[in-house]
Amino acid sequence: MHFINALLSVLAAVQVLAHPGHDVRKEALARRTFLENAKRTDLNHCSAQLRARGHDKRSVLRRQALAAENAQRGIIQRAPSDINKTHLSTENFDQNTPLHDVFAVNRSCVLSPEVTEGPYYVAGEFVRKDVTEKQDGVPLWIDIDVLDVASCEPVTDVWVEIWSCNATGVYSGVAIGAAFKPAPENLNNTFLRGFQKTDADGAVQFQSLFPGHYEGRTHHVHVAVHPTTTQERANQTIADATVTHLGQMYFDQDLLDSVETVEPYASNQAGWTKNAQDFLLMQGLATSDPLMQYVQLGDKLEDGVLAWLSFGIDTTYSKKAYVAATYYEEGGKATPNRPFLE
Repeated sequence: MHFINALLSVLAAVQVLAHPGHDVRKEALARRTFLENAKRTDLNHCSAQLRARGHDKRSVLRRQALAAENAQRGIIQRAPSDINKTHLSTENFDQNTPLHDVFAVNRSCVLSPEVTEGPYYVAGEFVRKDVTEKQDGVPLWIDIDVLDVASCEPVTDVWVEIWSCNATGVYSGVAIGAAFKPAPENLNNTFLRGFQKTDADGAVQFQSLFPGHYEGRTHHVHVAVHPTTTQERANQTIADATVTHLGQMYFDQDLLDSVETVEPYASNQAGWTKNAQDFLLMQGLATSDPLMQYVQLGDKLEDGVLAWLSFGIDTTYSKKAYVAATYYEEGGKATPNRPFLE
């Protein structure tokens, strides 16, 4: 908590931007208030209960199946960074560690509310597992568990939403393109956004692409959890902006260094903020662990990555996300009568 107090002092003196024009001070204050009153800030107390009811075993089997389904040439290798996690993992894996043991490590926890939602939230996105569309990049399969931080029970039948920029740092669905230049035609794009509903284990899986970078931020994937009252529309989209968790997932720096050597990431000329320089990630690490566990799915990075994370959420908490635009059957429309960036 001392870290957050110090950060807020800095934010009070200067306007720190997560994206150009986006002031995160209000969200930082909201998170501090929430954490000061939260009874739990991690999932450590859930470990015995999760093992006893077989939740951990089913998570292992689920991730093994996903890895086997998408592995190239039957090869599954861990990157060297898996031996020493840059986010202070105490596990000492080597290349001979059975994958079952790797998948069993599930201590990550991001407690709602997260650090900042960012200004690129779009309502009305599709219910789908594969969000890649025709984008280029390193394949990324994501496995997420959502747990009630108070009861340790899986949070079932809720919609989980992800979105991220593409390999060149551009978000779909908003009127902004590369280098933050106006791009109204981009409102009609839907790539790398989608919803899935949690199963009996509170789990969802997505097929996506590894996000790129843009000025001022390290690589990240946004994630939102919507309450049970959220309904799918007839056109297989969801437009409810009410969320019980809205945050971001990150990756080890060694993995990012490798991704940035692959095209089209390597051709992205935007300034690249490393993990240690991203103040939003540093704020998140002060109270939780938003970096994803992962394995490579082949003998080279281009074969893909499987990454996973667990969320502890307060199911009694909810908020309204700032909606920058909404996607309708006829296309995307920016939110009227409001500035695009706060």
